[in-house]
Amino acid sequence: MAAMSGPEERDAGGGPAAPSAPSAAAPGPAAAAALGGGGESGGAEEAAAAAAAALLLEAGADPDAPPKKRLRAAGSGGGGAEGAAGSVKLEERLYSVLCCTVCLDLPKASVYQCTNGHLMCAGCFIHLLADSRLKEEQATCPNCRCEISKSLCCRNLAVEKAVSELPAECGFCARQFPRSLLERHQKEECQDRVTQCKYKRSCPWQGPFHELSVHEAECSHPTKTGNELMDILDEMDQTRKKEMQLYNSIFSLLSFEKIGYTEVQFRPYRTDDFITRLYYETPRLTVLNQTWVLKARVNDSERNPNLSCKRTLSFQLILKSKVNSPMEC
Repeated sequence: MAAMSGPEERDAGGGPAAPSAPSAAAPGPAAAAALGGGGESGGAEEAAAAAAAALLLEAGADPDAPPKKRLRAAGSGGGGAEGAAGSVKLEERLYSVLCCTVCLDLPKASVYQCTNGHLMCAGCFIHLLADSRLKEEQATCPNCRCEISKSLCCRNLAVEKAVSELPAECGFCARQFPRSLLERHQKEECQDRVTQCKYKRSCPWQGPFHELSVHEAECSHPTKTGNELMDILDEMDQTRKKEMQLYNSIFSLLSFEKIGYTEVQFRPYRTDDFITRLYYETPRLTVLNQTWVLKARVNDSERNPNLSCKRTLSFQLILKSKVNSPMEC
């Protein structure tokens, strides 16, 4: 009997062994239990598959898509907060994409691009051309080092329109407006813009526009005496006289019957300082029977001129010959 129970249990489908098998009829219920257990597990798998398909449909994923694509779709659909955060940061990502490759700021006017598509604002583009002209070199793109010039580079109108629609913050009221409307808002519409009193020639008040009417109602200028007003006018006349003296001296120099000129050519040099400075110097030239040298410096007032996008030139006329008596011009 025991020998017969082994094969019968194996024929019953490989289910778990019964505690006791006294007869051949015992394997029947055991086999039925095993079959029933297999059916329950199959039903649970089908239910789990149906639930997963329902979740994929809710997330907007295709159940018939490959597994990796379904996971990506489910992840993007389930993370609603992450999707919202990504859409909010779109403007910041556009800032980094549309910014100038030189100053790393959004262009305010025209946008130029090299032959490889790198963007430059109008100010930086002109500075690159001017610097290369002063150094007698070919201007190149800061990114790819391809040659740039007015004929090789063109404006990118699509980027200009995209930048004009990006939001920018008003410097007075901290509200955001499209860049195309920001200038008008700051000059005409903003209630916090800085303005001056209508008696600004004698009243030094400056403040927000919404306080202008209150100030003008309390301004002390209309109540000033005639002597006080005359003192203010005298100061204005002194300033005007200094400006006129400079103008008259220049005008008198240009009014001579004969005006001589000398063509000079600047050559670039660099100082031996730790932070090298760029300057230009001409060969010696003779004017008024004296020997002179003309020197020009770029951004001489800044500690590190290479970090600035602005360009200022200061000129110095140096007398090289010895003078024994005062010179008369």
